Amino acid sequence: MLTWMDIASAIGFFFTWAGYTVFARRKAKVTWSLSSSLQWYRVEWMLRMMERDMRMPDAAILGNLERVIGFFASTSILILAGLVTALTANQAAIELLSTLPLAHTLTVEQFEIKILLLILIFIYAFFNFTWSLRQYSFANVLLGAAPHPDSDDLSEEDRRRFAINTAKVIDQAGHSYNYGLRSYYFAMSVMGWFIHPLVFVGGYLMVVWVLFLREFRSRTLQSILAAEGRSLHHPRS
Repeated sequence: MLTWMDIASAIGFFFTWAGYTVFARRKAKVTWSLSSSLQWYRVEWMLRMMERDMRMPDAAILGNLERVIGFFASTSILILAGLVTALTANQAAIELLSTLPLAHTLTVEQFEIKILLLILIFIYAFFNFTWSLRQYSFANVLLGAAPHPDSDDLSEEDRRRFAINTAKVIDQAGHSYNYGLRSYYFAMSVMGWFIHPLVFVGGYLMVVWVLFLREFRSRTLQSILAAEGRSLHHPRS
């Protein structure tokens, strides 16, 4: 049902996605990235939160983050519904795709396999977004249980431990959100597979390059580090 170019490009797709995920996690441990640079601010945020009597602004920030992720989770469901609908209208979709420049001939089976790949990707994205939402809800519970600034039964070490672990929960929620967004990026490259396997390969290689630049070399990262008095060349501590 699939040509050898289709199979090779699909295998390369999975290896590239998994390989970049492992690479990004390991590289973030030895150099600065968007996710690792924000962790310091999350700890500072939780420490300052415990110094305030009113925690409504902190709850509002978490609420805003949850709304953004909820939007992507809902969008994933809508996209899945559209993809399932495309399976029932495969012949019309194939005729439309055949009019695109450089498009190669698609059989019904090939079209359905490629749609099924997109369905799997957006199911994976949905699970990551909903897990991120749950972790943010856990962070809200920790926020409500945070020690009062006038409490005398906790030492500074206890307060810092609470802040660090609450920040870790928020950090894990951010990672799940990042995995969901990354699924959207790689799903865009799958669209090139409907035209030609080489377009597919070029698409996911470009996605990896864009992700690398944004996570490790972007101006946003430089600004985040500069606010802390660091730079991209400053070693992680």
